Amino acid sequence: MARVFLICAWLLAVAAILPAAHGQTGNWRDKAVRMVVPRAPGGGTDIVARLFAARLTAEFGQQFISDNRSGAGGTIGAEIAARANPDGYTVITVPASYAANAALYKLPYDPVRGIAPVALIATGPLILTVHPSVPATGLKEFIALARAKPRTLNFGSSGSGSFSHLAAELFRQLSGTDMVHVPYKSAGPALIDLLGGQIQIFFGSGPSTGAHIRAGRLRGIAVTTAKRSPALPELPAIGEVLAGYSADFWFGMWAPAGTPREIILRINQALARILKQSDVVERLRTDGMDPVGSTPEEFARVIARDIATWSKVVKAGNIKVD
Repeated sequence: MARVFLICAWLLAVAAILPAAHGQTGNWRDKAVRMVVPRAPGGGTDIVARLFAARLTAEFGQQFISDNRSGAGGTIGAEIAARANPDGYTVITVPASYAANAALYKLPYDPVRGIAPVALIATGPLILTVHPSVPATGLKEFIALARAKPRTLNFGSSGSGSFSHLAAELFRQLSGTDMVHVPYKSAGPALIDLLGGQIQIFFGSGPSTGAHIRAGRLRGIAVTTAKRSPALPELPAIGEVLAGYSADFWFGMWAPAGTPREIILRINQALARILKQSDVVERLRTDGMDPVGSTPEEFARVIARDIATWSKVVKAGNIKVD
């Protein structure tokens, strides 16, 4: 009798556990999913996050709601996501500067092991853009000019330690040039001064610089990706002249560490389907980005690779942030 009682008790315990476990994964539709956006509204990260939040909402029939938590270069939003309940109801969309932050800040979370990568979404270049007064029309000519006239060319950035700053610093280190860094609070003011000729150089995104380049107000010299961008095939890659140069600007998604693997894979597979939709592809390429998609493991390797790259750049350039 005692044995029968124990078996019954065990079966009742299992029955109590199974619905809860199933509720975490199989019935993953109990409430809206929060998509943390570690940047202010209106910027590139916000635009991409909202695009994919809307598509994921359509895919799953449950709301994916953007939650902007900007500050400290994106580390505030990342910490909020890293410390969230790993129940599948929090994800975060991050830009490439997420990896750079690990080289710049003492983070309260582990940027590699303290997260559950979902997927790399899209990649694209920054454009080495100059004011028309700069007497160089090609990459080799520009490098020769910068070497011949040290500290006479000023390059703007979105701020000390920003991705545009680090991309320019990597260029400076590999090209042996000495250009003066002028940090701004964001890309907008830097672009205004570039157009006005107060600075001569800016490593800017396609959306921010492309229209000005096409109108002849600025000149595109090269792209920062390892290979030429399909969206900008007329511009050479810096890596064609400077061996080892690569500064891919990307967007990716991750969730808190411990999020059920089944949910991670369901979101990953949904993103793969979304990235094949023609209007999404067109939208990304209009903004100078190429849809990618990846496994969670592949995205984790991209993050670790970039942390290693930017750590070296930061150390060699003695870059510090307040």
